Amino acid sequence: MNRTALFFILPAILLLIDWYVFQAVKTLSRSATESTQRIITIAFWGFTALSLVLYVIMQLLPPDSISRNTRTFLWAAIAIPYFSKIFAVLIILIDDIGRFFRWIVSLFYKPEVREAVEDSTRQTMPATDTITRSDFLMKTALVVGAVPLVGFTWGIVSGAHDYRIRRIKLPLKNLPSGFNGMTIAQISDIHSGSFFNKTAVKGGVEMLLGQKPDMVFFTGDLVNSHAEEVNSYIDIFNKVKAPLGVYSTLGNHDYGKYVQWPSAQAERQNVMNVVAAHKQMGWNIMMDENKILEQNGDKIALIGVQNLGFGPAALRAGNLAKAYEGTQDYPVKLLLSHDPTHWDAEVRPKYPDIDVQFSGHTHGAQFGVDLGDVRWSPAQYFYKQWAGLYQDGDQRLYVNRGYGYIGYPGRVGILPEITIFELVKA
Repeated sequence: MNRTALFFILPAILLLIDWYVFQAVKTLSRSATESTQRIITIAFWGFTALSLVLYVIMQLLPPDSISRNTRTFLWAAIAIPYFSKIFAVLIILIDDIGRFFRWIVSLFYKPEVREAVEDSTRQTMPATDTITRSDFLMKTALVVGAVPLVGFTWGIVSGAHDYRIRRIKLPLKNLPSGFNGMTIAQISDIHSGSFFNKTAVKGGVEMLLGQKPDMVFFTGDLVNSHAEEVNSYIDIFNKVKAPLGVYSTLGNHDYGKYVQWPSAQAERQNVMNVVAAHKQMGWNIMMDENKILEQNGDKIALIGVQNLGFGPAALRAGNLAKAYEGTQDYPVKLLLSHDPTHWDAEVRPKYPDIDVQFSGHTHGAQFGVDLGDVRWSPAQYFYKQWAGLYQDGDQRLYVNRGYGYIGYPGRVGILPEITIFELVKA
């Protein structure tokens, strides 16, 4: 479908959704006064008009004429209400289908029976206080439609920066005594180009520093696409320090593959600028390399690779064989690798002596249920490992739920995460 056709088809679909939902609004407001009905009608269709005007403006304006954050919020202001209305449409459709089939059946009865059936399908006010089936479904439709509207709005207002600290013990059978009890903080998927509340972002960093970890890992996606997105947040993230250092790697978004660049050189320069931002913040970025960590006379290996994803259309830029070289003789190996699909595709089958892989990438879809052992998210239909700790034999994978967000500027149920690991001798 070409862009011109989509320009006209999408508004038509939105109008159809609004017309359908308005039938429920009109039904439930019929007992109101005429002036109240007029106000309801103006308010309902006024929002429709505003949404369509915003849609047209964003289609016609050059992409860089308004900020990315403003564009994201404008799209959210359109998409969230209509997404909610789709749920209302499904409920209303149940009533319409039922009335349609009752009308079909009535065609085969005598006129007096048909008239009685047709009367039952008309949306007339009941003679008693008993609610009719149609009224019940109309009210249900509006309530069902309101739930995601309120939920996703609250996810922007509150969930986007509601940072949660998760504590995980990592028992490692070959852990040297010098590292027993060492703590590691992990954050992932900052997506600085999406932030809209700098104070809240700073608050999350202060929460991390308050844990006083011995070491910090960042597992990729510092930006959405452009290196300059992080510029105004460098003075926040450069505060992230730890006695044994901060180690980081790149995620799929850091390569700028989701925008069109004027040249291949411009694209390469953007990646170099992202790498430079890591260094400017004092982070040790690991580009297919390893670092031997020493503590109390004992040593373990830290390995970091560029993005290695193995899902459909996933980005593969790293080289684990190169990064692994030279770590063979160390008793414990920790791996920073952005995409959790790397674990099953290469780490487990080829590198059984890599003890733990630290990843991010999925965000837990920024939506779902995450209460103790009760966990559900749309992410689980796309990723076998999508949030939390996974184990196979002596090997472990941890998938961080992410510090930031992209697309939808909020989180519902799956909240932003700061993970604190404690290494213990198994």
